[in-house]
Amino acid sequence: MGKDGSVSVSRREAMSEDASVNTGAVGWPSPGSAYATVRRMQTKLHCWAGADPSRRFGDLFNLVYEPAFLVCAWQRVSTNKGARTAGIDGVTAAQVEAQIGVEVYLSQIRDLLKSGQFQPVEVRQVMIPKGKTGKFRKLGIPTIADRVVQASVKLVLEPIFEADFKPCSYGFRPNRRAHDAIAEIHHSTSGRNSYLWIFEADIKACFDEISHTALMDRLRKRIKDKRTCALVKAFLKSGILTELRDREETFTGTPQGGILTPPTHLATSASMSR
Repeated sequence: MGKDGSVSVSRREAMSEDASVNTGAVGWPSPGSAYATVRRMQTKLHCWAGADPSRRFGDLFNLVYEPAFLVCAWQRVSTNKGARTAGIDGVTAAQVEAQIGVEVYLSQIRDLLKSGQFQPVEVRQVMIPKGKTGKFRKLGIPTIADRVVQASVKLVLEPIFEADFKPCSYGFRPNRRAHDAIAEIHHSTSGRNSYLWIFEADIKACFDEISHTALMDRLRKRIKDKRTCALVKAFLKSGILTELRDREETFTGTPQGGILTPPTHLATSASMSR
């Protein structure tokens, strides 16, 4: 996306504010109407996935650029505190609203997705302190446009993989948090048939080193829509722009900070959970 608030066709070619967009052909729903539409579709996806654990879903890509999904995705991105933080293009959600307008902006994204021209750009890498350890965590900040598309993909994929999880899984799942896991631990260690041991473990550099091949293989066990899989892979391979403005390829891992990072890990975990 260019600094004028428009969406990029590629890394080197920005769409100007005067670019032709098909804004009149789409009826953009209100946030409330969009939410109701998305929830109905998510409920169907979740029920279909739960009814048939071997089902592979096709024709999902049209949902990614469906107006209701994009409106919900924009609401997710623009109301998050990270909306004030820009990606490599220097553009924030407030600038989009002030300089180009949300409907025009979403129409540009929709047109690029439909035409197959949408291409994620590098995430802006920043280093943030890890508590009082003296160490730093790498955080990747996508552009607003990439965040909107990631949020829309998440809305499509999450209800499918949610159906594959066991009740005891809590990480990165909707309407679940660490306090719920703690409550489950207390319940499991109380009473006559309670557990005696609790193990705490962590996968070192899981987000940084997860295999793209393994992740995509597990994603394809549920998703046969080639365009959706290609879009997820494009985000994995989009690269990193360091604080020194050096570009680094991303051969493994998913940048922490992206909306799509937890769901892609869920795809791996859900497959293993079954």
